[in-house]
Amino acid sequence: MAQKLYIMNLTLRMMICYQVSAVRIMKQVKNLTAIIEREGDGYVALCPELDIASQGESIEDARKNLLEALELFFEVADPNEIRSRMHEEVFVTRLEGAVG
Repeated sequence: MAQKLYIMNLTLRMMICYQVSAVRIMKQVKNLTAIIEREGDGYVALCPELDIASQGESIEDARKNLLEALELFFEVADPNEIRSRMHEEVFVTRLEGAVG
């Protein structure tokens, strides 16, 4: 039986803050990919741009949990770690090949 794969585009509002007159400003919007796959009784969601994953009982739960994981990552990660993990170009495609 073929396994279904769900690919979604996540819009993440990254908090990139800097100090101007003691006021925190600037939010950047970043579009990321979510690949969601059924695993057992639930779903696993992966963001290939950062290699961050999460899971949930439904597709929507997995998507929301991945978004939360990404937001937390951007909140606490060092800018150098973000740059080193970020894959700016990710291509998702279907392949057809002979099996067996």
